[in-house]
Amino acid sequence: MPPMLSTRSMLLLIPCQKLASKASPAAWFHRSSACLASHVESLEGPLSFASLGYKNETGAGKPDKVRTRKQNTPSFKESLRLGQPPRSGKVKPVVARKSRELVMAPFAAKSFSELGLPPMLLERLEAEGFKVPTDVQSAAVPTILENHDVVIQSYTGSGKTLAYLLPILSEVGPFRKNSPDASEQAGKKGEIEAVIVAPSRELGMQIVREVEKLLGPPEKKVVQQLVGGANRSRQEEALKKNKPAIVVGTPGRIAEISASGKLHTHNCRFLVMDEVDELLSFNYREDMHRILEHVGRRSGMGGTTGPARRVERRTIMVSATVPFSVMRAARSWGNEPLLVQADKIVELTSTPPSFPLVSSNSPAGSTESTDLHGQKAAITSLPPSLDHYYCVSRIQHKVDTLRRCIHALDAKSVIAFMNNTKQLKDAVFKLEARGIKAAELHGDLGKLGRSTTLKKFKSGELRVLVTNELSARGLDVPECDLVVNLDLPTDSIHYAHRAGRTGRLGRKGTVVSICEEPEVFVVRKMQKQLGVPISSCEFTEGKLVLKEDEDKMPEPVG
Repeated sequence: MPPMLSTRSMLLLIPCQKLASKASPAAWFHRSSACLASHVESLEGPLSFASLGYKNETGAGKPDKVRTRKQNTPSFKESLRLGQPPRSGKVKPVVARKSRELVMAPFAAKSFSELGLPPMLLERLEAEGFKVPTDVQSAAVPTILENHDVVIQSYTGSGKTLAYLLPILSEVGPFRKNSPDASEQAGKKGEIEAVIVAPSRELGMQIVREVEKLLGPPEKKVVQQLVGGANRSRQEEALKKNKPAIVVGTPGRIAEISASGKLHTHNCRFLVMDEVDELLSFNYREDMHRILEHVGRRSGMGGTTGPARRVERRTIMVSATVPFSVMRAARSWGNEPLLVQADKIVELTSTPPSFPLVSSNSPAGSTESTDLHGQKAAITSLPPSLDHYYCVSRIQHKVDTLRRCIHALDAKSVIAFMNNTKQLKDAVFKLEARGIKAAELHGDLGKLGRSTTLKKFKSGELRVLVTNELSARGLDVPECDLVVNLDLPTDSIHYAHRAGRTGRLGRKGTVVSICEEPEVFVVRKMQKQLGVPISSCEFTEGKLVLKEDEDKMPEPVG
């Protein structure tokens, strides 16, 4: 056989018709190549013995109950060089994960009962008014229940929180399925079985409220919040007294209580990282490292590293955008993770190079945050039912333009974003002076002040919430019908996260960016990246009036 044919090519040549023995080497090679090409065209999916028509003789096509994975064991010399004790090369049995067909069509479950949830949880969903699962829930819930690590990506407001809470509550807490496997998998009474990490207190408390709503008043003690800004001693006392099965918190507080020895998560079965792209930022690096090292690390595992340890827990990552940093983290922290979107489930390792490769933490103006991949990341995170506008105003008139915008659109619930925390109070003062109920929300407020402000805003007591970028993540107010950018976001991804505060779960919403004349080119640039029209407008005589955009994009000043 000519040396240029690889072993991979030889495998593909096996099913080909036997060639004449008298053929010349050149003729044999060309005929073999033609056979190879025709066979490759007929293949769908990855190359494997199964795709070539060969079956496992011992398994007869049935999935094995147990598979084995060999540890990445360094040699004796390498162990000494790395300062590690030599490890044996034993094969560790690992419970097999059920194979799931990877599909490219929308999921369309008509009811939650189709997702394999336990009866008691279905009753609670019905009691709380949840009738039909969203697309991302239809895709994610069965995938997690089949014991897969996942990265859930869907636009803001599409129901991602329930997408991971439902499978967790199916196996943790009072709704656990009554099956032999469930009793064996369940931890001892009082052990924490699920840890959910969120980058902000607001998002953490929102997740806790969602869990409590599903559990119902009698079972509220099953979940415990561990967020920063609250009294740590009381949280530690609640952990000891209530013995929750689920904890939800911010990275700093979870890592702090874990380091004190008051939070035991070695036998934890679920680790969820909500808004994972934000959790990967430098500010959370040390805290997340401790969480990843301790959650789901079974006692008696010694210094084992790599997939053998990670397989002890299910790792779930959630975000509206999945930049390259998230893909890399998922491959490192998870066990053969799947990317779950509303319309498809794919292996993360098979994601094509055209997938978003931009970090959401890239500095403003960097080429990383504005390339083609960043555009795709932002597009997938935008709610579909939004109208986008921009209005030119002088900086000293921006708040007054906001007031006229609110009246012109008759908006009842408005979130206004600014980049500088120090300017929030001034904007609130000007709105209050013109008779519009408003309040500020930012990280410097205490826990009580933040929760009180959010409660008033959700109840309609406040009409405008003026906030900074922090609240662009996880702030869930379904009634919000208008988002206003008093200061422009740093890039298209941050624009998408802000815009996602309205138009949630299929509702209509409006996004208005108020900018100065020299900033118009930034709006045009984001319009091109996002692939959505951002129309020029002005507010006159109590109405929104569209203006004709000039074809030529203004050049940046300075």
